[in-house]
Parts: sequence; C-alpha cells; structure tokens
Amino acid sequence: MAEPLPVLEMTGIVKEFPGVRALSGVDFRLFPGEIHALMGENGAGKSTLIKVLTGVYSLDGGTITLDGKSVRFGSPLQAQQAGISTVYQEVNLCPNLSVAENIFIGREPTRFGRIQWKRLRKEAAELVDRLGLDIDVTAPLSSYPLAVQQLVAIVRSVSTGAGEGQGTKVLVLDEPTSSLDRDEVLELFRLMRRLKDEGVAILFVSHFLDQIYEICDRMTVLRNGTLVGEHMVSELDQVGLIQLMIGKALDQLEELHEHQLHADVGETLLKADGLGRTGGIAPFDLEIKKGEVVGLAGLLGSGRTELARLLFGADQPDSGKVSIGGKQVSMSAPNDAIGAGVAFCSENRKTEGLVPDLTVRENIILALQAARGWTRPIPSAQRDELVGKYIKALDIRPANPEARVGQLSGGNQQKVLLARWLITQPKLLILDEPTRGIDIGAKAEIQKLVVSLSEDGMSVLYIAAELEEVLRLSHTIGVLRDRKLVARLTNGPEITSSKILETIASGEHQ
Repeated sequence: MAEPLPVLEMTGIVKEFPGVRALSGVDFRLFPGEIHALMGENGAGKSTLIKVLTGVYSLDGGTITLDGKSVRFGSPLQAQQAGISTVYQEVNLCPNLSVAENIFIGREPTRFGRIQWKRLRKEAAELVDRLGLDIDVTAPLSSYPLAVQQLVAIVRSVSTGAGEGQGTKVLVLDEPTSSLDRDEVLELFRLMRRLKDEGVAILFVSHFLDQIYEICDRMTVLRNGTLVGEHMVSELDQVGLIQLMIGKALDQLEELHEHQLHADVGETLLKADGLGRTGGIAPFDLEIKKGEVVGLAGLLGSGRTELARLLFGADQPDSGKVSIGGKQVSMSAPNDAIGAGVAFCSENRKTEGLVPDLTVRENIILALQAARGWTRPIPSAQRDELVGKYIKALDIRPANPEARVGQLSGGNQQKVLLARWLITQPKLLILDEPTRGIDIGAKAEIQKLVVSLSEDGMSVLYIAAELEEVLRLSHTIGVLRDRKLVARLTNGPEITSSKILETIASGEHQ
C-alpha cells in the first residue's frame, strides 16, 4: 500500500543569525493522523525549525509545502489561519476569564457589534464535548489546575485554524508535559490520540524519552542544526536515539556515579540546626561538607525547594540557626547568603533567574555586580574577560555575549544562569532542578560540571525529581516527605531508587 502524501513538508530549510547557522538544509515531513516527535539536544535547532514553520522567523532558504501548496508565513497568525496551530510550554491564556472566553478570545461571535455570550458558551461547550473533555466552560480558567489549562490551550488552538472554512491540519505541542504529573500526562495523551483519530497531524516536542515512545509514531532527529535522520519509533530503541542525538554513548554518566561513590569530602562547611519555617518546612538539621554534593529527594511538594530557599535567605526562618565555617550567620535576605558565599539557581529560571531581554553578558555579570554594589561598576575589560571565560568553560551556544538570553535554547539558558553564580566563586552552590526541561545531552554536561565543581572543593546542594540523577551525583542524600527531612542516607551500592522510594513512603530510613 502506498504511503500517504505528507500534509506538511519542509525541504532544505536554512536559517541564519549573525555569526550562526542555526539550520543547515533540514528536511522534515509530517503526515495526516500521526504524532511525530522532533528530537535533538537543546541548541540542535528544534525551536528554530518550529519558529520558521510558524512564521516567527523568516526563512533564509528552502521550501515549505502545506497540502501540496508552497507556503511562507509572515507571522504566527498567518500560519494559524492556514491551519497550523502551536501550544507552547507556558500557557498563554487569561486566567481571570472563563474557559469559554479563553477558547474564543479575539474571535467572539458578535451581532450588531455586541458579543453573543450565549452562543459563545454553547459553541465552547460543544467543542469541549466533541474532544471528550469534562470541563465547565463557564468557570474561570484560574479555577482549574495547570494541566486543565494546558488542555484548554489545545482546544483553543484546534479551534482557531478556521481560515476559509478549514480546521487545524497541524498542531505543534512544544514541551506540553514538563509541568504535569503522570495522570495529567495520560489525559493529555488521550486528547492527542483523539485529535490524531480526527486526522490532525501532531508535532510533539518533549525531553521525556518514555513519553516519546508511548505516544509517538515517527521521529525526526536533529543535531547541531542538521538532519540526522527520520525513523519510525518502533524501529529505533532509546539507546540508539540517544546516540543519534548527542553523537556519542552515555557511558560517562555511569563513570560519574562510580567516581562520586569513592570521592572524599572535607570539613563541615555549612550546618543548619533546627532551621524551619511555619507553613514551609518543619525544623531540620543539615550538614554540608566542603566538596560534598548533598542531593535532596522527595515527591513534588515534599519541601525540597522550601529547604533550599531558607538556606539562601529567599524565605526567612522562624526557628533555628545557620553556621558557615563554624561561624553563625544571618540569612534574612539573599544578599546575606551571597555575602556568605552561597549561590542559588532557582528551578524557575525564566521567572526567578534570567532576564530574557538582557544579553548573555549582562545576565552573567548580574550577581557579581550586585555583590560589589551598583555604585562600583566592574571595569569593562575585567567584565569581558570573565564573561568570555565562562562562556567558553560552559560551552554556551552561540558563543556571543551580546546575544539576548531569551533567544537561547533551554539548556544554554541554564548554562548562563550557572555562569552567573559560578563567576561569584561561591562556597556552596544550590541547584534546584538544574536539568528540568533540557535534553539529555545538556543534562550530561551539567552533571559532569557538578562533579568537577565538587572535585575543586565547591559544595553543592542538588535538587532533582529524577532519583537516578540524585543517586548518580550525590555523596549523601536527604530524603523529604510532607515538608519534613525524614532521613539522611550515605550514598553507596546498597542505596537504590527503590530504597529511596521506600524511605519516602514510610517516612523513615529502613
């Protein structure tokens, strides 16, 4: 049986930025009624390809055909009107409006210049019902959790490609599952399969490999802006996929684990005694030694971030004390922590970390300048030397200090945030989910960096949802449950993911 014709075909796609060729002759095709994964490291060109397709970026070379007709979009609105809709990782809706208003915002049915509210709610309810969703369209969007808001964003997207009577042909989902739990992911997948059955072609971007193999039919792999290959998911295993994405095997990660199990640590750097905050985390004792990586493991909401924020002074404790180098210190504000040699990379790098409209250089130098005081600017020669050093050391791409951080890939944004704190030469670096939302290649680089910093004598408090990641990097592991630190485990061959899960479940070390 002959293969159906693709609904979308991109051929020889080229996109260049000053000094950088982001896409070099990339081919991509998408068929009706399939879920197609776009895979590659951060910086491989995934986001650029999507933005070229949807009219965010202009096309420098190559062709795009939709339903066999050559197209080139000057804006996302033009792409949407042609039947290509995109839902990004961050939900861009209005939480103060109702679900129905969000679905039809900007396209409300009117008569004599007045919005027909009854018709709007009726059509929204019919659309939600057709897609098998149990959502009250009259309720405020803010009354629903993020997962449902994500579904509403998809409903809105599939209802907007109505140019000239045509519905959505292509739905682009860019990291839609990064903030969802397992049950929420399953509900999203159910909706995706329903749209697939209706003939919608879905382009799916995710760094969760298990999800790719669960939901996708086909995948296209990019590396360094070039096409590595197109494969049926059933014909390429995860090991093969990883090797295509990063161009090498991941044996180095297991080497990191073995290295950490046999590494030595120094004297006590930080000691917390009875530190706690009502409503945040119960009083806890914690000791971190020089050159030690202390991992924090626990379920979402267990108190990992709350513990880290107390140590950094982002939240003020109402009990306990903190000593650094044997001397009690005040942690009433982040400036106190920075002055004591503590740095903190937040899990929310976009809202609590980076300033997207500033350059790479300006973002990297921010913490060091704040520590010096704004009345003592860093000399430009020293500033440029330091920024260049860390761009090179962390392999930030593109290696252009004047590039806007908001234009970088997630992995490279994370490296910029790391550079900002490393440039202050902290004694303790707190990393809260430093590998969330980035691909496996960038994860490997950051994990190797943590081990290197530990070898050089820097202490690290490492928070990650993936237990294997915590096990791989940590000398000791603090286990949290219900906002309590319930156990401190010395890492070793007998400490496994199962052992940590048992400790979380029971609330005590077995």
